[in-house]
Order: sequence, then structure tokens, then C-alpha cells
Amino acid sequence: MQETILNVYLIIESGAVTSFRAKAYEREGDDKEKIQFLKDNANTDFASSFVFDSPKNKRGEFMPYKKFSKLEKQGLQYQLFEEIFEKFKVPQNPLICVTPVVDGEIFGKK
Repeated sequence: MQETILNVYLIIESGAVTSFRAKAYEREGDDKEKIQFLKDNANTDFASSFVFDSPKNKRGEFMPYKKFSKLEKQGLQYQLFEEIFEKFKVPQNPLICVTPVVDGEIFGKK
């Protein structure tokens, strides 16, 4: 079944989540094949991905990565990606691959 899948990048600078980036694809195949496709393209997709704002607190400060990590452990990080999901018109519970980019270095992928 063809569906929209996303490579999402978590941009972390000096310990804070400063922005998100994302690139979408329309792909067929099973989830394992789609995830592998996203992982295989994580490095090259970054340059052509769309940039999205990261949330800030009332003082205009970016969210510390530690706070994002806590949300992730609770399965709540997807709430921060709503703007991304709306832009690419993805259904609920989209298949995504999240890649951290720490101080300019893409982590965890080939």
C-alpha cells in the first residue's frame, strides 16, 4: 500500500532542540522496507528537507533535549511534529524515521 512516509530531523544545538526538518516520500512496500528506505536516505535527504520551527518557552528559550527525551519516552514527541504532519498531509500515526542532528553532525544513520 502506498503511503506518505517521512524522514524527520531533530536539530540539537548546544543541548537544545532548535528546529525540525523533514522530507516526505510516497512509497509502497511493508513497514520494514519503508523504514530501511528512510534510513538509507537520511544523510542525503537532510540537505533538501523543509525546515520547521521548534517550540520555545515563555522566555523565548528552545526546549532542552532532555525534555524532548522525556516526551519521547512517554510517546508524546509526535505532538511536536504536528506542523510537519499538516504540511505533508499525512494520516494519523504516520511512518517516520527520526534522526538527531547534534551540532551539525547527523547521527545514527549510514
